[in-house]
Amino acid sequence: MHQHYDKTLLRRCLRQQRQQIKPELRKEATSQINRLLYPLIRRGKRIAAYWAIGSELSLWSFIATAQHRGAEVYLPSIAPKQRQLWFTRCPHLPRQPATARYLILHGLKRRRKTIPQFGGPRLRARSLNTVIVPLLGIDQQGNRLGQGGGYYDATLAALPPWHLRLTGVGFKCQLIDKIESEKHDIRIPFFICEEGIRNF
Repeated sequence: MHQHYDKTLLRRCLRQQRQQIKPELRKEATSQINRLLYPLIRRGKRIAAYWAIGSELSLWSFIATAQHRGAEVYLPSIAPKQRQLWFTRCPHLPRQPATARYLILHGLKRRRKTIPQFGGPRLRARSLNTVIVPLLGIDQQGNRLGQGGGYYDATLAALPPWHLRLTGVGFKCQLIDKIESEKHDIRIPFFICEEGIRNF
């Protein structure tokens, strides 16, 4: 109970820190982080990214660039009563972000705290080459703190660590000293923020 309370409090603090990033600094950091992700792009490779919600780091530029360079980009899809994520192909993004218009075009409503669920064929994580993992916090050992749903932990737990490349992304304020890890938590070997790439 005590640890659950601590994590709940930590999540709230990290969300507040992320929300308080000034718009001009957020824009600059977002551009820098997306550029640092470009070396992950390989023509024909399957890359899982994510659709940013709320104050999350936007990967729009990275996704659009990866698609332009011939990579296949997938987004997480949640199936009812299933903890493991599926991944569906991300429809082609225009270079300039236009989130609301884009979702309407694909028959999806923009819900504030819900990731859009695109249609089409679905893959499991074992069929991917790279997974870019969203996070609320990460510590100096690569322990990740997510939103609390446990979807990524369940999805990646069954895969050997060498099966695919896992990379966490976020703003530098999300890198903290210590996160209490639990048995089911997945460690992330790389973290990319506006200050560069951290290898744990």
